[in-house]
Amino acid sequence: MRAQLMRRTLPSLVLGLLFLSTPAMGSCLDKYQELLGQLQKQADIMQRTSLLLDPYIQSQGLDKDGLKEHCRERPGAFPSRDALQGLGRWEFLRTLDTTLGRVLHRLTALQRDIPKAQDLETLNRAKQNIRGFKNNIHCMAQLLPGSSETTEPTPTDPGTSPSPTPTSDTFQRRLEGCRFLHGYHRFMHSVGQVFREWGESPSRSRRHSPHQGLWKGTRRMQLSRKNKRLLPRGQLPR
Repeated sequence: MRAQLMRRTLPSLVLGLLFLSTPAMGSCLDKYQELLGQLQKQADIMQRTSLLLDPYIQSQGLDKDGLKEHCRERPGAFPSRDALQGLGRWEFLRTLDTTLGRVLHRLTALQRDIPKAQDLETLNRAKQNIRGFKNNIHCMAQLLPGSSETTEPTPTDPGTSPSPTPTSDTFQRRLEGCRFLHGYHRFMHSVGQVFREWGESPSRSRRHSPHQGLWKGTRRMQLSRKNKRLLPRGQLPR
């Protein structure tokens, strides 16, 4: 029993220590590499099913008679890894912030199915960790080129978001909850992979180059070609 408690508590303590090392809410690190490394570590920890999905399955009695096999993410519930990799940096951070805001609202709705105080504490700790992660997303957006145009993070007040469609079937509601959590952990795994593809500076990346910079470069090339065509025959460009 004590060993089981330690297995459930230790990851939460590690995650708590990691988030305690982040800047206070509203303040930001100004070093790109340090902030990127922190986001990568947080995403790696938040993808662990031992932090949310596994305790939820146990508390809801879904770990019996093969019910756990039904806790699979519904297609389209979260952006896929390929979809995330296809986004520019700005779009990726905006999608990440919006999706995690939706996760916070859903976790609040799941609280009514959590009977034990210990499980409620685990859920509330996960919500606090997501808020800290969202703060780091906002900080990273400020380090990207054109940060003066950065918008504020999406508000995450649980009272302002529509709740999931209610159902009278308690079992079905619990099943939907575990499917959602499975998708959340898979999503965070994909997020960590995308962050690892970012380059060594805010302005360079293998896949996530700012669309604005690409558009400007294309336009300069088009104007250059146009100017060359307009030059009179025999006249060299200056």
